[in-house]
Amino acid sequence: MKRVIGITVSSTIAAATFFAVAGTAAWWNGWAFLVLITVIGASTVRLFKNSPGLAEERRTAAEKAEPWDRMLVRLVNLALPAMLLVSACEKRFPWFPAMPSGVSVAAFVAMIPAAMLAYRAIAANHFFSSHIRIQKDRGQTVITNGPYSVVRHPGYAGSAAFNLLTPFALGSWAALLPAFVTVGLLVFRTAREDKVLQAELPGYRAYSKQVRARLIPTIW
Repeated sequence: MKRVIGITVSSTIAAATFFAVAGTAAWWNGWAFLVLITVIGASTVRLFKNSPGLAEERRTAAEKAEPWDRMLVRLVNLALPAMLLVSACEKRFPWFPAMPSGVSVAAFVAMIPAAMLAYRAIAANHFFSSHIRIQKDRGQTVITNGPYSVVRHPGYAGSAAFNLLTPFALGSWAALLPAFVTVGLLVFRTAREDKVLQAELPGYRAYSKQVRARLIPTIW
């Protein structure tokens, strides 16, 4: 109950700040986005609640990760607040021509499968972690089922797509800058993690020969 209250209070403050920066509450993009991430957040919390080991790994992973990876995770975690802040500023001060509403609607529709891909990656992988490390303490093995049968890093793929679509959903051209930076960081992290898994996780090299794509089938 304390956790629920804490999340509710922090979310309310964040939403109030978001619309205060925008200078208006009459912004359908902002409301739609808040509803979407609330649903995603609630679903993810439930998923972790049903997997105590996964939740514990996510909670303690940073303590066992390399300093460079902890820094990279912090930068990626700043992406969404940065995009929200920039888009809210652009709502108040229109720096660019207005984005067509149809583009925003299409982005919201496309964000659903992107979020579902990341969700399915977490659900399929009992070793899904917030940081790069080989979980020898948990007996980590190669995961090949679900979305891992299509790409080797479906969690990153879903996250990258979601971040890239966010500026369009919010109707902000300016927010594309932090979005592109974030996707670049995710691609870089994908490559680094893949090298670690290739070198240290038994069976991963053979798996990579079967599933060749890291993020996008037939491309990379």
